[in-house]
Amino acid sequence: MERVRTILTPAYPYPHEHSRHAIIAVAVGCLFFISSDNINTLVEKLDNNIKWWSMYACLFGFFYFFSSPFIGKTIKPSYSNFSRWYIAWILVAAVYHLPSFQSMGVDLRMNLSLFLTIYVTSILFLLVFHIIFYGLWYIGLVSRVAGKKPEILTILQNCAVLSIACCVFYSHCGNRAILRERPSERKISMWFSFWKKEERSPWLSKFLRMNELKDQVCSSWFAPVGSASDYPLLSKWVIYGELACNGSCPGSSDEISPIYSLWATFIGLYIANYVVERSTGWALTHPVSVKEHEKLKKKQMKPDFLDMVPWYSGTSADLFKTVFDLLVSVTVFLGRFDMRMMQAAMNKVQDGAEQSDLLYDQFSGRDDLWFDFMADTGDGGNSSYAVARLLAQPSIRLTEGDSVLTLPRGNLLLIGGDLAYPNPSAFTYEKRFFRPFEYALQPPLWYKPEQVAVKKPELPCGVSELEQYDGPQSFIIPGNHDWFDGLHTFMGYICHKSWLGGWFMPQKKSYFALQLPKRWWVFGLDLALHGDIDVYQFNFFSELVKQKVGDEDSVIIITHEPSWLLDWYWDHVSGKNVSHLISDYLKGRCKLRMAGDLHHYMRHSSVKSDGPGHVQHLIVNGCGGAFLHPTHVFTKFKRFMGVSYECKAAYPSYEDSSRIALGNILKFRKKNWQFDFIGGIIYFVLAFSMFPQCKLDHILQEDSFSGHLRNFIGTVWSSAIYMLESSYISLTGAMVLLIVAIAFVPSKVSRKKRAIIGVLHVSAHLSAALILMLLLELGVETCIRHKLLATSGYHTLYQWYRQVESEHFPDPTGLRARIEQWTHGLYPACIKYLMSAFDVPEVMAVTRSNICKNGMESLSRGGAVIYYASVFLYFWVFSTPVVSLVFGSYLYICINWLHIHFDEAFSSLRIANYKAFTRFHIKSDGDLEVYTVAIDKVPKEWKLDPEWEAELKQPQQLNHLRKFPSKWKAAAAQQDPLHTVRIVDQFVIRRTNKSDIGAPNGSVIP
Repeated sequence: MERVRTILTPAYPYPHEHSRHAIIAVAVGCLFFISSDNINTLVEKLDNNIKWWSMYACLFGFFYFFSSPFIGKTIKPSYSNFSRWYIAWILVAAVYHLPSFQSMGVDLRMNLSLFLTIYVTSILFLLVFHIIFYGLWYIGLVSRVAGKKPEILTILQNCAVLSIACCVFYSHCGNRAILRERPSERKISMWFSFWKKEERSPWLSKFLRMNELKDQVCSSWFAPVGSASDYPLLSKWVIYGELACNGSCPGSSDEISPIYSLWATFIGLYIANYVVERSTGWALTHPVSVKEHEKLKKKQMKPDFLDMVPWYSGTSADLFKTVFDLLVSVTVFLGRFDMRMMQAAMNKVQDGAEQSDLLYDQFSGRDDLWFDFMADTGDGGNSSYAVARLLAQPSIRLTEGDSVLTLPRGNLLLIGGDLAYPNPSAFTYEKRFFRPFEYALQPPLWYKPEQVAVKKPELPCGVSELEQYDGPQSFIIPGNHDWFDGLHTFMGYICHKSWLGGWFMPQKKSYFALQLPKRWWVFGLDLALHGDIDVYQFNFFSELVKQKVGDEDSVIIITHEPSWLLDWYWDHVSGKNVSHLISDYLKGRCKLRMAGDLHHYMRHSSVKSDGPGHVQHLIVNGCGGAFLHPTHVFTKFKRFMGVSYECKAAYPSYEDSSRIALGNILKFRKKNWQFDFIGGIIYFVLAFSMFPQCKLDHILQEDSFSGHLRNFIGTVWSSAIYMLESSYISLTGAMVLLIVAIAFVPSKVSRKKRAIIGVLHVSAHLSAALILMLLLELGVETCIRHKLLATSGYHTLYQWYRQVESEHFPDPTGLRARIEQWTHGLYPACIKYLMSAFDVPEVMAVTRSNICKNGMESLSRGGAVIYYASVFLYFWVFSTPVVSLVFGSYLYICINWLHIHFDEAFSSLRIANYKAFTRFHIKSDGDLEVYTVAIDKVPKEWKLDPEWEAELKQPQQLNHLRKFPSKWKAAAAQQDPLHTVRIVDQFVIRRTNKSDIGAPNGSVIP
């Protein structure tokens, strides 16, 4: 009874998805009927002319590469759905003109015209139905369940599916109205005659004779439902079938069209299903209890992570906002207003250098301390959560040979900036930064995310002093992306919030100093967009060094940018105040500098030299969640601040980094499909002035392939010369592209080399655009010469359909004439212009022929718009895969051969793998153990962790005390970060001794 009640009165809404099942049914039907023909006969009927095979190969090749990024997945926003419908539209519109389908006995004109007619009729009918039904809901005649409005996309998809089903049926069964015997004389066994026991041949042999079975299906299973005279009320509102009989046929057929019967059946099923579901909630789906359904729903739950930022998107509002914010930050804040100056002005100085808002010593009394460092998180949700999940675990077990190493969770988490990409906002901070950490380690149950921390630290109940709190804490410095809005979002979410997931945040300013056990210190510096600390920070840290940092103390300096690598790469000097602080104040006590910004891991350690060693180790670890950066670009870095360094570790390795760059050639468009908007328009502008090419006889009349190729290349060259000499739009587009390409080359390259690289880059794009233009023109010209296009004007398809319709779809009651009269000609006009809009190749060919005969001046402005729009619809499909291939190849050559564009060449790949963080341990003897742990492959699928869900939750219990703190685990157990984590670098830094002050090199245990 519970199951029955669940079916009749469900407690949850049902999805309105008819299209998927209908599409499967239609696909099976198509395969069934297609297989009924003799495949050998089809192959024999194919046209053997190589030009048609070439045209098919080009068409399907370009259309495949255009749609390849969307195969097997759904992309939001619904660009993938748009792409599928767009491809189906213009591909079918092109293919049905080609002769090979006609030679196979398949005439797509009838299917297309019938599809469009049924499609428009179905949409209008269902829209009227939904309006009436929603009106009944509004006045209260149906249940409130019906209040949800149907999605327009659902209506369009269902109409498309039922239209395709009707067209498939017509292709194989036609519109025959078969004359039957009287009902009393009908043989019931006719429906299953091929299963008769009297039939000697087995059913399988009948099945193999597919033509007979197809005729049986058409004449029996899908036969007309009856005569129109059987339904007097509908006799004037139905479509009639075509008369088909043996011998002479008395009178005209009054049988209802099987096409109309099929259409009415689908419409009736849709309406019945919709009415029942929306008005009563009854359905045959989900025949399980509510409890079982909720349990199944939990198993199917997935985290709502955002994808990696599409840096090459031409449609992303976030990226345009990032550019705008950057311009504002550089022009308004840089050198004019600095939030660090405001923080210094608002800060109260107590006891000289000790400032309560900047100096924290709650860890200094401990015997030892574990703490972590990560940077550059807040990009893709999968990668950010994978790192946060490892950080949140009570301990991480690692295998080293035969031994097992256990690393406890850090009591302190240091984050080195760039918290959310591409720009700082409430949305990006909450969705890209806070959400993964909250899933990894939830904040206290009593904490409200909207709560503003006025007087930090706001300690949990029962804790009176910060030193007494034994949970994990977090301190964060801002990066360049956090400064794009003048540090506004960072101040609101970091300095005025108390919890980052389960990590407590006592921090009040954007920079800080931490006094750690065993005379270790951490200086967190805020470089803003200047790449250096301001005078107020310098004053604070220099006074702190004088008054608090002892001669045998050790200091770790955290900045966002690794100036040692970037200064070497860009060949300039930055961070002079930081260098002054290290060399003239710390004087050898700076054991380690850490930074992010570059999204890889590299450690450089100082080697013996004649000069003093100001910093022993330089670590870059920006693997917190953002896209990967290469390491092989920085192989030649050797010196910093007059001291020699050698690379001790790189992750990924130089070889892997170089190999990964190859993905720009193979995967650029798959990763950056939103680049289509920019790339397609650029290529169309470059080729705009060359449309149409009216003189192509010298290419088409050649007999040899070498002659075709020679003339083809010559025409491309002539088009380029014409663009330089006579065009305006294309030449302007090429010049603008050249300026952008030269400016795109990094400034570290000399001006001469930048110009050469830019010219070669633009030449590749221009050549590709002209080749694609000529291929498209050759295809259209070939079809025109074979009278497959431009035969009878813009409305060829509609005129042909009206002729066939009057022949095969009899209308003795004048239904079509009445509809045309009632709609004042709107209904046939809609069908007419819809067919013209659908048949883009015909419109393009007719207009092209007029231009070639009478010149461009003969076109009106509207005609020119229609022509270039029709060209663009196809040229965009051809050009987008090519522009991505050319640009991806350019990035690959630059990153692997010239070692430039390290940011552009790897942000395009949007690699979520190769993530890492560094865990430190201050031992009781004062030495610092350093472990960098990494995961090579980030899981893409997650599921609810049953152990997390089963663990008891106490209202006042802090979540860091839980054994299983993270909500999600990898869907595949072998891919979970807890099982794939490994150590990529491990070393020990000795505590400072008096002999280390000003020494050329410190001691290290590798």
